[in-house]
Amino acid sequence: MDEMDPAAMADVMAMDDDATLAMLKFERFERVSGGGAFAWKVSAWAGGDFDRALLRSEGERADGGIDRADAELLWNHAIAAFWNTELGVRRDFGQGADRQWIAFGVSGLAPYGIELGATGYLGGAGRSAVRVELDYEVVLTQRLILQPRLELDAHGRDDAAARTGSGLSDAAFGLRLRYEIRREFAPYVGVEWSRRFGRSADYAQADGHGNRDAQLVAGVRFWY
Repeated sequence: MDEMDPAAMADVMAMDDDATLAMLKFERFERVSGGGAFAWKVSAWAGGDFDRALLRSEGERADGGIDRADAELLWNHAIAAFWNTELGVRRDFGQGADRQWIAFGVSGLAPYGIELGATGYLGGAGRSAVRVELDYEVVLTQRLILQPRLELDAHGRDDAAARTGSGLSDAAFGLRLRYEIRREFAPYVGVEWSRRFGRSADYAQADGHGNRDAQLVAGVRFWY
């Protein structure tokens, strides 16, 4: 082989650390029992090993319209092995008031294989919020995986238009059992429990909803 400069060698050996990659991932794409609601959690990113543009959305559609949803556009920056900081914007939409936020947070792999995401939000009129997400995977067989997840949302002040109260506003805990036909494609079934707290529970009851829910889910997880 002829002599090559470092750039040519990296190209030949596919060792370019600055190569641009991309991924679209549907973490949850599911039907929810009780009214035929449909829920999703999706993310898409493009970039290199250290810096990426990240778009993610989570929400639920019911009764022919979007019940609740949010979308975030973030700059994701690696600060250590398995850990990233995130900075960007978020918008809430669906029933209630639309809200815009500045978003900042951290995500990564905590001890014992727990995936952690913690994001803070600052909005107009002195609004603030925090979302914490924890995911874990229990490998039962080479294809069968049980995934517990916990999500907590808290707000700094009451927001009657958005139907959220100050303090811990809601929590959700889910168990999903998936079968990986391929790593990139896995149908699943599961159950999710949710509860509202404080003024958020009061708003829900005033709207004719309970402050506790238990729902069966069935969906598919896929990425490419």
